[in-house]
Amino acid sequence: MSSEAAPDPALLRLIHQLLVVRASGTLADHQRGYPRWELPNAQLRAVLEAGVGGVILLGGSAAEVALRCAQLRRWAGQPLLLCADVEEGVGQRFDGATWLVPPLALGRLYRQEPQRAVALAECYGRCTGRDARALGLNWVLGPVCDVNNNPANPVINVRAWGDDPASAGALAAAFVRGAQSEKVLACAKHFPGHGDTSSDSHLTLPLLPHSRDRLAAIELPPFEQAIAAGVASVMTAHLMLPALDPERPATLSRPVLTGLLREQLGFGGLVVTDALVMEAITSRYGAGEAAVLALEAGADLVLMPADAAAAIAAIAEAVHSGRLSRDQLEASAERRRRALACCAEPAAAPDPEAAAQPDQALALELVIATLEASREETPDGGRTATDPTAGQPGINLIRLDSALAAPFLPATAPALSRPEARGWRSVLLESRSPSLWSGVADAPLALEHLGPGPVLLQLFVRGNPFRGSAGSAEPWPAALQQLVTAGRLAGVVVYGSPYLWEELQPLLPAGIPGVYSPGQMPLAQAEALNRLGRGLGLGDTEAGAGFTD
Repeated sequence: MSSEAAPDPALLRLIHQLLVVRASGTLADHQRGYPRWELPNAQLRAVLEAGVGGVILLGGSAAEVALRCAQLRRWAGQPLLLCADVEEGVGQRFDGATWLVPPLALGRLYRQEPQRAVALAECYGRCTGRDARALGLNWVLGPVCDVNNNPANPVINVRAWGDDPASAGALAAAFVRGAQSEKVLACAKHFPGHGDTSSDSHLTLPLLPHSRDRLAAIELPPFEQAIAAGVASVMTAHLMLPALDPERPATLSRPVLTGLLREQLGFGGLVVTDALVMEAITSRYGAGEAAVLALEAGADLVLMPADAAAAIAAIAEAVHSGRLSRDQLEASAERRRRALACCAEPAAAPDPEAAAQPDQALALELVIATLEASREETPDGGRTATDPTAGQPGINLIRLDSALAAPFLPATAPALSRPEARGWRSVLLESRSPSLWSGVADAPLALEHLGPGPVLLQLFVRGNPFRGSAGSAEPWPAALQQLVTAGRLAGVVVYGSPYLWEELQPLLPAGIPGVYSPGQMPLAQAEALNRLGRGLGLGDTEAGAGFTD
């Protein structure tokens, strides 16, 4: 800050309104899962009292988040944007609410039954909006409008609504209509399109080398459809698009945010940055400069600056120097006020019990619909095993990214509990663990370390932020062939990635059951195992029995 003129209190409060900070959904400081990014309560209360305009939440149960949102509103003393990345239903992040199949599952259904898929996407949005409102959230950071036309995409992948513009656009727009009918805000992301990248902007700065014509044909249509559906906000992408701006990433680019989004596409709602703590930004820009550049480019809200105090000071200095105009900041604050006016009034007192009432009927309908769509695409899926070893207990080999970050696999999860109840021994193989990999190209599994008996493969593979890959580098085709050659493959279930399933399914011999499940949560596990076939003895006696055994 220049020593010549300190900012007036009204300007500082205005600047605070344009920041969205990260907080834990849990109530106590020691419960924070990510202390590096989540402010302790004393600091959080101080910045809210100073006027910070929004909070993004992660962690905690649905019931606890309901109490947390009420607490944050009290501390703020003003209308507050409260948001979360709940792209797969609120239960994806907050236990007790509804956890739904990944959006790409409906993109696959759209190929066969477009009207049904659109109707379900709108239900998906309504469910997400209803659950969010029950918790006290008023801003859903979805839908993902990226077209996942690159199967190796490590960060978007199954989070997208489609791998072509038609399905992605129709389903994302339906989600927007459903969510916003519940009086919460939706957010189309990551503008102008993060689907055709093979790197993760959490870790590095991706490059999208496409022409303007290609962007107009593939990347932009889903955003245009979301805007036409009235989406309240758009989130930027941290990636380079030389055809639009050869100097700065989209988040910090005036040609992208003002020229393309505001002027060409006519979007008049809130523009929010993706998190500025991501390496795509922090590896190149300081916290203060990144915040100023984002506002200069045309963003209204700065999400998760790497240093909130530095961002506030830099924005104030930019106003003082004339680099940013106060009128521009006032216009952004007005867009924020208009967005908040569209939200339902928060309940006078939180109802934690109401916050933890999942819509199991919709969740099950989505699981079954998308399993059936996958079965039609792969008619051999769900075959009954004829191998005489298939009914014998053996090894339940489960592939995970990390056992420490697998909320879909509690001890009671069907993928674990059903085989174990029938005498199978579970072995967890983490993607970063070398213990069961032999290093031999055509025989990659170290079978001598597994022990004897048939092997049931359950592969939890999908794109996830911070992974750096979508699991495609792992030699599962060779591993499957190895088990077949050894006469030890009892069955295969792939949870998550349709691309891995499409690679493995043609390799399954007749008589070996295989199933693809878009969802990874316990409900989806139960239905997938039901369809795996009675030959393994892992199905439930009642179809649609859910995830309790």
